[in-house]
Amino acid sequence: MRILVIEDDTETAVFLQRSLRESGHVAEIAGDGESGLAAAEAGGFDVLVVDRMLPRLDGLSVVARLRASGDQTPVLILSALGAVDDRVKGLKAGGDDYLTKPYAYTELLARIEALARRGSPQESQTRYTVGDLVLDRLSHKVTRAGEAILLQPREFRLLEYLMRHAGQVVTRTMLLENVWDYHFDPQTNVIDVHISRLRAKIDRGHGEPMLQTVRGAGYMIRSGSG
Repeated sequence: MRILVIEDDTETAVFLQRSLRESGHVAEIAGDGESGLAAAEAGGFDVLVVDRMLPRLDGLSVVARLRASGDQTPVLILSALGAVDDRVKGLKAGGDDYLTKPYAYTELLARIEALARRGSPQESQTRYTVGDLVLDRLSHKVTRAGEAILLQPREFRLLEYLMRHAGQVVTRTMLLENVWDYHFDPQTNVIDVHISRLRAKIDRGHGEPMLQTVRGAGYMIRSGSG
């Protein structure tokens, strides 16, 4: 899972980033409201953790602007303001959950994971198209340029996840967690093997390769025009 932490307190932000990474997630930090909004608008995050009191642009304004633009990424608001009215304002601004400081990390993690489960509208999508590559979840068929591609179940799941995040970098941690259901690194080359097999099946014989390795970051699937 990829998480954006928008928090101006450096010590808190670094602690959350380290803890989330130790829990098997990918965490990025933004130190103020404006940079946090820009990072969130760039997309690719599964959950946003937003401190309410931020410099340059407060947390509630960040959330409200995202919602106004149509961005429905789940948001957990963190705040020392814990009165009922404060929580209501946070939720009315577009927050999905509100956690009062001080908090236990285990509770924060549980809330983040619950939001991620609730906030996956793409799960209901049954057909993904990237260029001339088409994946149909209902028929379990994949074609490129109209030609059928036979995939093993794990290869199909891997391709589906990549196509759901087309144009975005997908990290190894994200693949281990969402394709293999691992919440730890098994220290094997299982991802490399499956990526190699999948690349051979969907790109061989086609002039434009779609499955790309982003050195030091992960993998991405996109069309040549994307």
